[in-house]
Amino acid sequence: MHILIVGAGLSGAVTGRALAEAGHRVTILDSRAHAGGNCHTERCPETGVMVHVYGPHIFHTDDAQVWDYVNRFARFRPYRNRVKTTARGAVYSLPVNLHTINQFFGRTFRPDEARAFIEETQADRTITDPQSFEEQALRFVGRDLYEAFFKGYTEKQWGCSPTELPASILKRLPLRFNYDDNYFAHRFQGMPEDGYTAMITGILDHPGIDLHLDTAYTPGHASRADHLFWSGPLDGYFGARLGRLGYRTLDFERFTASGDWQGCAVMNYGDPDVPWTRITEHKHFAPWESHEGTVCYREYSRACGDEDIPYYPIRLVREKALLAEYETLAATEEGVTFLGRLGTYRYLDMDVTIREALDTSAAFLAGSAKGA
Repeated sequence: MHILIVGAGLSGAVTGRALAEAGHRVTILDSRAHAGGNCHTERCPETGVMVHVYGPHIFHTDDAQVWDYVNRFARFRPYRNRVKTTARGAVYSLPVNLHTINQFFGRTFRPDEARAFIEETQADRTITDPQSFEEQALRFVGRDLYEAFFKGYTEKQWGCSPTELPASILKRLPLRFNYDDNYFAHRFQGMPEDGYTAMITGILDHPGIDLHLDTAYTPGHASRADHLFWSGPLDGYFGARLGRLGYRTLDFERFTASGDWQGCAVMNYGDPDVPWTRITEHKHFAPWESHEGTVCYREYSRACGDEDIPYYPIRLVREKALLAEYETLAATEEGVTFLGRLGTYRYLDMDVTIREALDTSAAFLAGSAKGA
């Protein structure tokens, strides 16, 4: 079969590789000048630092098969994401852990003492079924920690009150009563030594794959293929005929400096009067390298316009209702499979993106073998 894939990010690359290895002829289109989507990395010509052009990506997973898969195409070096935050004139470690609690309250709690202190004196135990982000936070850590570390950051990131956001957003964040400051708890964590674009280029390096960059999709492309895999925006496939799904986008204020700018890869800013959400210093994402210069990004979040790069699906009440309408439209389509972060309008970590691409490819191959 001739397979057309729109998007040369992780979803498109992994799907294309699986189908090409199964003997199909695969054409992949991407409107950008590079492969890798928002995972794209490149060397800064001024400093030599490997820059995560669209913001940092740290690979972490408990899926051994996915970990083995990415290690086929790149050498992964050990990396632990240790996030700091500046709030109220001091620097703390995230996620909230025993060190954060002791520093913030000026105490020397042991784990059991800290747990009792948070539950008995800070957490709002009148909240029995948290519905919003704010209710979950107040039940989770109490007002003082919530307002210092979560409220302002969340308002800047999402552009709305935490009372309007679902509790599920906060449920993903851990609260630790030990000194573990590793942001993720997965078994496998690391960074590709030569960057994500080199890894994804390796996935695309197959004689059965024909890659076209700087090429926008038109319906005429699909007419020449037996099946289309769409990893672009779901509403974009339909020409946004029902309206545009809501996203947050990011603006980056890039600057270079000498030496070490902030001493860590990620510094959050929880105070509402600081306009940026965080500063990332990219050479710290490759601690095995040494560079005299440094590249930093100040990161600002705002509503996504028609010409902006979509980053985070909003998925509030209006967006979920519109999503349901688009899903109904998608279910009537034949000869097309929607996948990935944009194609399914979900926030997906890299490992989940790869897992779903592998599973989708396997399901397609099994179905096509049966003539489905």
